[in-house]
Amino acid sequence: MMTVEEDERIRNNLDTDDDIYDEDGNVRSDFLTLVVSALTERNVPFLQHNVARLHESEIGDLLESLQPEQRLSLVRLLGDDFDMTALTQVDEAIRRQIVDQMPNDQIAAAIGELDSDDAVYILEDLDQVDRDEILSQLPFTERVRLRRALDYPESSAGRRMQTEFVAVPPFWTVGQTIDYMRDEEDLPESFSQLFVIDPTFKLLGGVDLDRILRAKRHEKIETIMRETSHPIPAEMDQEEAAQLFEQYDLLSAAVVDDNDRLVGVLTIDDVVDVIHEEADEDIKRLGGVGDEELSDNVTSTVRSRFVWLFINLLTAILSSSIISVFDGSIEKMIALAVLMPIVASMGGNAGTQTMTVTVRALATGDLDIHNAWRVINKETCVGFLNGILFAIIMGAIATFWFHDSQLGIVIGAAMIINMVAAALGGILLPLALDRMGADPAIASSAFVTTVTDCTGYFAFLGIATWWFAIH
Repeated sequence: MMTVEEDERIRNNLDTDDDIYDEDGNVRSDFLTLVVSALTERNVPFLQHNVARLHESEIGDLLESLQPEQRLSLVRLLGDDFDMTALTQVDEAIRRQIVDQMPNDQIAAAIGELDSDDAVYILEDLDQVDRDEILSQLPFTERVRLRRALDYPESSAGRRMQTEFVAVPPFWTVGQTIDYMRDEEDLPESFSQLFVIDPTFKLLGGVDLDRILRAKRHEKIETIMRETSHPIPAEMDQEEAAQLFEQYDLLSAAVVDDNDRLVGVLTIDDVVDVIHEEADEDIKRLGGVGDEELSDNVTSTVRSRFVWLFINLLTAILSSSIISVFDGSIEKMIALAVLMPIVASMGGNAGTQTMTVTVRALATGDLDIHNAWRVINKETCVGFLNGILFAIIMGAIATFWFHDSQLGIVIGAAMIINMVAAALGGILLPLALDRMGADPAIASSAFVTTVTDCTGYFAFLGIATWWFAIH
């Protein structure tokens, strides 16, 4: 608890130009304490001066640091001074919580001030009834633009695009174009290129702003334009669109419909968000937590995790059933029970390594049918060589531990078999799932674990039973 003097000192020295983050990248505790105090005291001037002026990403981080009731209080107290763009910086659960408590007329007023891509990002989370009511309060042109974007599939380039762009006919001169950009008020706040279209809005090409600035005023746009680099179909998956940006170092790209008509522009800031979201999604799915967010409540978190935990339970029962087949051998030699988890664990870890690399390569497009066999061969060799190395290590440990060289031979052979199986499972299972149209990040983990556990137990106990039966 801060003293009155400390509180007053911090209030007097607080400057919104200062970094609100501490050295670990978290919102400073002293700043957070002052904000919470201002919310409790309903100190609107303090919030307007020290919160409303923050960047949208900083407000987003602040919202995530506050308690649910404090977030709602902050939005209500700031009113029209609250930057709705900040809601694009928080996870879905927090965004839904805040928007559900805001009246539709306030949302409509705020939506009207946002870029179309940010507006769509917020509207797509609303119920259809609320969405229609909000859209009905917007000007006709803006309403049509947003409805068109919302009609595109979720996670498509059309959902991510910005419908505000600069487009000119090819017969205009550079001078006309510059005058148009100076005089026209209804243009995007920032842009790096303009597009060239025919009377039907069919995309003809594009011109970068630096090219405009270097050209003479009398030159025609058609003489300095270039063919648009890799126009993106509106229904293309956002992850594929992001890969085009990465491959060709794009800053922005035209988005076209099925008839090659210009409908929007995709910019690098949105693509960075896509890359972050897709990577985050892959990591979560590899862990079997689906679309879970950090701010989700207990019930939704349990529901998200239960399915894959249940699948893992079934695979564990399958592994245990294999062990039960060799219960006689285990009873005769207790060392088998001690050592068999090591074989399964090493295989599981090796399989996870291969699976992680494979799933990420599939997501980025680096792994396809053309290089799949080469990668499979490489991973098999890696698994085999690692198997030999760890067979030597574990064989020596088992021999020294139980004073039985034959046991060292058995566990060494099982280690080689399971490491190869782990490598094959780690790459073949994601490839098969991807070929069948399933997301390899979702199901690979459970299947690979099953393969390595079952192979490890069967190989170790099977070889042990056979070996000691003939010796």
